[in-house]
Amino acid sequence: MLTYEDLTAWAGAEHVTRADPASLAGWRIPQRQKALLVNIGVPVVDQLIEYVAFQADPDPALQTASGTVLYRLSRNHHGHLVPGLEWTFGVEPDTGRVYYVLPGGEAWFANSSIGLWLQTLHHYGRHVSQSAILNDPDEQEDEALAELSELAAELKDIDPPAFEGYQGFIWAEFLARWLW
Repeated sequence: MLTYEDLTAWAGAEHVTRADPASLAGWRIPQRQKALLVNIGVPVVDQLIEYVAFQADPDPALQTASGTVLYRLSRNHHGHLVPGLEWTFGVEPDTGRVYYVLPGGEAWFANSSIGLWLQTLHHYGRHVSQSAILNDPDEQEDEALAELSELAAELKDIDPPAFEGYQGFIWAEFLARWLW
């Protein structure tokens, strides 16, 4: 079972945000998933989560291109490369499925639940933070690609549906483009 301490061990306590129970009280997601956000929290993850931003509104507010409205979990501006553009993780009401929403509103499937999303973020973040090759891949591109392939297989073991496709599935796409 993943814990707050597991996340802070690699991300640092200042980079893990726990949700305020009152902010999530009106969210229409399974109670167990709310409890994970409150008790474990969400880590800042390089290139994916610049900062955690739980919305306080009880109604979903993150609009997607398909018309589905999600609860906002995080925000990322990718280092402010393109001002005004934002990438966001959001959770679908009722189902608790997590999506990665691109600047134009296109929602890519991330994980089957908040619990599996947190496990995936933890495994990815811990692996990258401890990898000498991925922290300096320029000189070792072949080794970095092999390590990313191994990491993708490990993440797939955590949540197989998150890897059932390529286009429209954030983890496969993200890992494939990681070096570029």
